[in-house]
Amino acid sequence: MKPWKVACIQLDIEFGNPEKNFLRASDKIAEAASSGAEIIVLPELWTTGYDLTRLEEIGDSNAKRSIDFLRKEAIKHRIHLIGGSVANQKKDGVYNTLLVIDKGGNLLKQYDKLHLFKLMDEHKFLRPGQSDGLFQLDQVPCAGFICYDIRFPEWIRTHTAKGAEVLFVVAEWPLPRLAHWRALLISRAIENQAFVVACNRSGSDPHNTFAGHSMVINPWGDILAESSEDESILYADLSFDKTPEIRKQIPIFQDRRPEFYL
Repeated sequence: MKPWKVACIQLDIEFGNPEKNFLRASDKIAEAASSGAEIIVLPELWTTGYDLTRLEEIGDSNAKRSIDFLRKEAIKHRIHLIGGSVANQKKDGVYNTLLVIDKGGNLLKQYDKLHLFKLMDEHKFLRPGQSDGLFQLDQVPCAGFICYDIRFPEWIRTHTAKGAEVLFVVAEWPLPRLAHWRALLISRAIENQAFVVACNRSGSDPHNTFAGHSMVINPWGDILAESSEDESILYADLSFDKTPEIRKQIPIFQDRRPEFYL
């Protein structure tokens, strides 16, 4: 199959201001699409930022506005969108939900963040997810994850053991733990022999400064592209022709012994 051209929109999110963030995201999506990107990724909680105490006020009821926005943008530009994650207000509370929309405007996946990060008080304002992040994009098995998820290798392996070849990660990862961000993403690529496309935010909010450094990593662990800390759009090409060769060279999936794993 032909390579994918992906773009990670490393947005400087306006704290608690969905109106401004929708406008900025639309501008950045248009810019990425005009540069030839076929798959565009937004960061975690890109509509609101970590304005957790106001999510019931500024969150998106059943993610409807966000889904409608992403569908419109996908159809307009003929692109697939890994629509970051949004504060999704359901009947039983607010969830941190990743959205995937294809170029026809079809909603392929909603994934609610499984692991809530207590260090940033997520557990006080968000509900934990209950399902996996698997989906197919152009017949390629993929999976989506949100920020803290990457510290749980068993959760990532659950998806690659079921065939995922591309791991999309959306995040608001703080600058003080930048070294962990890079090391964890590279490790997840190597140990799963999968592409990692990781979109972090840039900038700061009243409580945190964020790391940026969105990354695209191939199944061998080579960094194909990496951003700085500043707001930017990161581009990379994903070529799938070497993935079978890598998985054949070191056959970790055939050599697994899950009957001994807790």
